[in-house]
Amino acid sequence: MISEPELVGGGGFERPEVLTEAPPSRPPRPPRARRPWLWALGGAVAASALWGGGLYAYERAKPTGPDLQGYRHVEDLCGAARLEALAGVLGERREDRTPPVVNEPAISETGCQVGFGPPEAEQTVSITYTLHKVTDPGPEFEARTQQSGLLVKVDGIGEQAFFDDMEAEGGRLRVLDGPAEFQVDIYRQSYDMNGEEIASSLDLSGIEVPLTQDVLALMAELKK
Repeated sequence: MISEPELVGGGGFERPEVLTEAPPSRPPRPPRARRPWLWALGGAVAASALWGGGLYAYERAKPTGPDLQGYRHVEDLCGAARLEALAGVLGERREDRTPPVVNEPAISETGCQVGFGPPEAEQTVSITYTLHKVTDPGPEFEARTQQSGLLVKVDGIGEQAFFDDMEAEGGRLRVLDGPAEFQVDIYRQSYDMNGEEIASSLDLSGIEVPLTQDVLALMAELKK
């Protein structure tokens, strides 16, 4: 019978040796650099958003002015104004005169003076065409027109129109159509070069009818 080994010196079995030291670790990896394109992309997106927002704010804040409704500036208003209906009443169109032309970013203004009939008894038609490019003339047009004595409203032409009938001496028509303002004066030559009164058998009553027809034709021409 095999007996258990005797304990020598009462110490029993020796414990096996245990390794306590950890194996050497790998050297630490250097930190990875951030990808620069991600940062640049984010910055570009932010910059684009700021730029777009700034542009939108600028466009909203930028003054737009009234709608010109197709009206344009013209240098030769006499060429655009045919005045055929008035010629049928006043006589043959004889002479055109053009006042100085104004064409600025905010406003443009052109004029035309036309003589009708014989020189010794000339009838003159004076036209002024004003195009308001920035401000709306509508709110003050009627007030300014009434201050000048034009109190009779005329229907069927533009947004607002007023006529002053001067009977045998002629008349005056003022028209507002959006940003475009027209003033047409008709008057006859009452005195000659020597100061003598010129007799005229021409009846200018009802002159607002052919006058309105010619202004309507001029408005259409200025929108071409």
